[in-house]
Amino acid sequence: MSNQRTENIRIFALGGIGEIGKNMYVVELDDEILVIDGGIMFPEDDMLGVDLVIPDMSYLIENKERIKGILLSHGHDDHIGAIPYLLREVDVPIYGTKLTLAFVKEMCNDLKGVKKPQLKEINENSKIRVGRTPLTFFHVTHSIPDAVGICIHTSQGPIVYTGDFKFDQTPIDGNDTEIYKIASLGEKGVLCLLSDSMNAEKPGNSLSESKVSQSLNEAFYDAPGRMVVATFSTNIQRIQQVIDAAYNTGRKLIPVGSTMKRVINIARRLDYLSIADEMLIGIEEMSQHDDDKLVMLTTGSQNEPLSALSRMAKGTHKHVRMKAKDRVIISAAPSAGNEKSISQTVDLLHRSGADVIFGKDKIHASGHGHQEELKLMLNLIKPRYFIPVHGEFRMQYAHGELAKTCSVHPENIFLLEKGECVEFQNRKGKQIGKISTGNVLIDGLGIGDVGNIVLRDRRLLSKDGILVVVFTLNKRTNNAIAGPNIISRGFVYVRESEDLIREAEELVQETLTRCKEQNIMEWSQLKNNVREVLSRFLFEKTKRRPMIMPIIMES
Repeated sequence: MSNQRTENIRIFALGGIGEIGKNMYVVELDDEILVIDGGIMFPEDDMLGVDLVIPDMSYLIENKERIKGILLSHGHDDHIGAIPYLLREVDVPIYGTKLTLAFVKEMCNDLKGVKKPQLKEINENSKIRVGRTPLTFFHVTHSIPDAVGICIHTSQGPIVYTGDFKFDQTPIDGNDTEIYKIASLGEKGVLCLLSDSMNAEKPGNSLSESKVSQSLNEAFYDAPGRMVVATFSTNIQRIQQVIDAAYNTGRKLIPVGSTMKRVINIARRLDYLSIADEMLIGIEEMSQHDDDKLVMLTTGSQNEPLSALSRMAKGTHKHVRMKAKDRVIISAAPSAGNEKSISQTVDLLHRSGADVIFGKDKIHASGHGHQEELKLMLNLIKPRYFIPVHGEFRMQYAHGELAKTCSVHPENIFLLEKGECVEFQNRKGKQIGKISTGNVLIDGLGIGDVGNIVLRDRRLLSKDGILVVVFTLNKRTNNAIAGPNIISRGFVYVRESEDLIREAEELVQETLTRCKEQNIMEWSQLKNNVREVLSRFLFEKTKRRPMIMPIIMES
């Protein structure tokens, strides 16, 4: 327990609850703020053209003078991907393990306008003070090395954030979750636990990574041609397993995609990956080797737009065309909402003649603990209060039900929405007010310039297309001297709808004449009248509502 008296504690999430990804949690200790993680989320299907989604960090920017540090649990994008965007506005120290900070540094280098970050390396044995608050850490097993849980020591008791974790009794890197440290925290009396809820609905225990190694080796041994393995680019342990399987079968490894290449280079430089130089070849060297001596390691297990695997499946990849003897292993589980798109990619791969291994037992192991592991964490920590985080609401709910079976009082379990605050005073917690929060959409170089109105227009365009109406008015008399001409894109094929387009043009001409007779001269009102009349006419004729864009030229 901290000697520093903490009268008032507030905890809330800017992302990571009620959703998959975008993890960002805030702990306020009197007048000081600690930020825990800051991740991205891949866009949902209706976020047309959007590349990434990050939390709305307005509250942090408005209170940046109070922020004492950013604490990172591990190096997955859903926990660190938004950090460079925050650093554009906030210059504070970032605390993380060696591999995590290496990924953050690379991300900051890629994004313009980010100052050189203040990176402070820690490990599971570190004991530090951020602002006035002492912090300690403990190692957890996850699908990436250097993952830690975070313990914030206050005078009301420790606040523990597990990060993403599982209890793997046979981890391939030999680093177990530090049960003895976690149990020691529980014996001292934990005020509040924030714990990973991703697999709270799944009974039993998660599969050990050692089982995946066996399955991968078996899949490699009897493959007649090239191997293509798709996984998360930051799943370092899985990448090492693929490297080992390639080595055991005498295959060369080809990293495909800039993200995969960058991750492998960083992990090798920091000794988190072991691979001989002669095993690595470039994709342009494929033709120099027999097919049964090659394995391509690629991203695209979640069917991200433009991902290498998706382009291979569609036949649009610059260097790779799928062959009948190719074997594709998708070593990942689909994220919620991505099942349909991944199924389409698998279908395309099958059409190319490839042998696809996906969704089978022991080809993938989750990095998140199942119910028995979550209950073990609860029983070790013995928290007075519990906040399930990282997961959709049904996962949080399931985690809350597990907590009840582990002797956490139901009134001390908080199922929060983003922005909802829990306040602690004198070791008593209660839910209070709400912080304004939401999503910020990243589209190309634009940050937050794509909002609900832009998305609505994109959905409308994708649904019924656009009709552009062009006409020229005399500057002095306001008479129509050219047009109207109608251009259709995504609405109807003009050559097959000439009568419809001609009627529409005549209707626009009548509308302009009527506006002149009624002395309507304002361009905005002219456009509105044209839009309303044309929209009504087209819906009557086609039952469609295209976007209508009147353009007035002056002569």
